[in-house]
Amino acid sequence: MPSAFSFAVLATDGRARLGELHTPHGVVQTPVFMPVGTQGSVKATHHRDLEEAGAQIILGNTYHLYLRPGDQLIARRGGLHRFIGWPHPILTDSGGYQVFSLAERRKIDEQGAEFRSHLDGSLHRLSPESAVDIQARLGSDIAMVLDECLAYPASRNETAQSMERSVRWAERCRARFLDIHDGGGRDVDPTNRGQAQFGIVQGGVFQDLRDQSAGATIAIRFDGYAIGGLSVGEPIDVMYAVVADTVRRLPADRPRYLMGAGTPEDLVECVARGIDMFDCVLPTRNARNGQLFTSEGRINIKNARYAEDEGPVDPACDCYTCRTHSRAYLRHLYLAGEMTAGSLNTLHNLTFYLDTMRRIREAISLRTFDKFRQEFLRSASRLSLDS
Repeated sequence: MPSAFSFAVLATDGRARLGELHTPHGVVQTPVFMPVGTQGSVKATHHRDLEEAGAQIILGNTYHLYLRPGDQLIARRGGLHRFIGWPHPILTDSGGYQVFSLAERRKIDEQGAEFRSHLDGSLHRLSPESAVDIQARLGSDIAMVLDECLAYPASRNETAQSMERSVRWAERCRARFLDIHDGGGRDVDPTNRGQAQFGIVQGGVFQDLRDQSAGATIAIRFDGYAIGGLSVGEPIDVMYAVVADTVRRLPADRPRYLMGAGTPEDLVECVARGIDMFDCVLPTRNARNGQLFTSEGRINIKNARYAEDEGPVDPACDCYTCRTHSRAYLRHLYLAGEMTAGSLNTLHNLTFYLDTMRRIREAISLRTFDKFRQEFLRSASRLSLDS
């Protein structure tokens, strides 16, 4: 690990782990949820609100920042932290998921992915090396390797070929990363000399392929390890089984990151299986669509039943939205198309997610996590999703 980056497990309760992640921009208590700031901004949310809600680390998107405003411009402005005014840790993905989701706009070969920008149609190529270069210029605290993302379902043969390519790309990513940060990559000047790099385990829903990917990725010796390619449509029990089996292959002294998942229930269930880090667009995207997470389940604020409801979204929540506004007012804002609706709803959902992680950490430290887990899942199912 780079000298500015370290990870320690402070306590365990079953497979759940309480940890501490040290980065150049501060300490992160794990398990942790990372709000997604796709374009250097968590949608509809100010940084001060993120801090008040308890956000320790946010995620930036390499694909979008590369296309606009450009990684070299951000580097000239001192790196992503300085450019967006966020002094705390940042993780950047590699851009692979966004490129591979372009479908007819991209072509994949051994060298990387060629794609056309969704902004202006211009042609670009993202290779394992350029993904590392871009993130070095952005200066995130944690950089992800470029991997190949498959849609679900995929055949075993397709999954095996994709997984093997991802391993080869991971080797190239690590070589380029060490070249840059050891001072050899003179054409790229990283804006964060303490940057860490995480590998990604692929293999779809085939556990033997996951085992093969984990073994090969661990052998490359990354600073942390992610589980990718899940929460893409597979049954939830399959996802949980893959997570549990894959975690057992990962080093106990390195952080474990489940990419792109998920619901509040997913966070609790996957912490129980040994995951330390999460990200997902669900709290922000669903907020903009009027779906709010509460201690008693989910509600759709647009429903007529809330037209004259003077109560807060969640009586157990202390966020600004719940302290200040009624369900009736939030419904009015949503139906009126006011931008404020997205902002207030997002603040609540993120607070709910981040407070859930705080409560998880507290339960692990007190060795009451299993009791917390059972009570949380019971409360979450108490109120069915509004139709």
